[in-house]
Amino acid sequence: MTDTDSLGDAESHFTTQAQGVPTAKGRFVNVDELTAAEFVPGLGFRPVLGHNAMVNFVSFAPGTEAPRHVHEEEQIVVVLEGELTFDVDGEVKVMRKGDVAVIPSWVPHGAWTTDGPCLEIDVFAPPRTSLLKLAAAQAAEAAGAGEAGEAGPDTGAA
Repeated sequence: MTDTDSLGDAESHFTTQAQGVPTAKGRFVNVDELTAAEFVPGLGFRPVLGHNAMVNFVSFAPGTEAPRHVHEEEQIVVVLEGELTFDVDGEVKVMRKGDVAVIPSWVPHGAWTTDGPCLEIDVFAPPRTSLLKLAAAQAAEAAGAGEAGEAGPDTGAA
């Protein structure tokens, strides 16, 4: 049987036979224990870093905007709660729970809330380094100010 013969079956999808070496030890993270980093007031980011990807838990306060921008990393946005108006290269859509936006590298995009808050998840591949740098800097600043119990980004350290 070739590799393509086994595509799509449960046995090959859930195999326990390693085809390589683990890149790191697995771990668990509680997002509520991470300190939200902010590029703009009302827009909180809680990144969790993997080896080749990053998941960012995002909270928008009412009336908050993530300005239109571009970046090299591919991004997938999933709305968990609330409502978010999203602009992907000039196509504007109101996104609600369960809606997903796929943003390839270098495609202009931005988002904003109106009357209510929104919780969403951003998935970045590869990880978005500017977000990790901001989260680390704000966590270090909070630690220097003596804010006990505050945690920075989950950078994958075991």
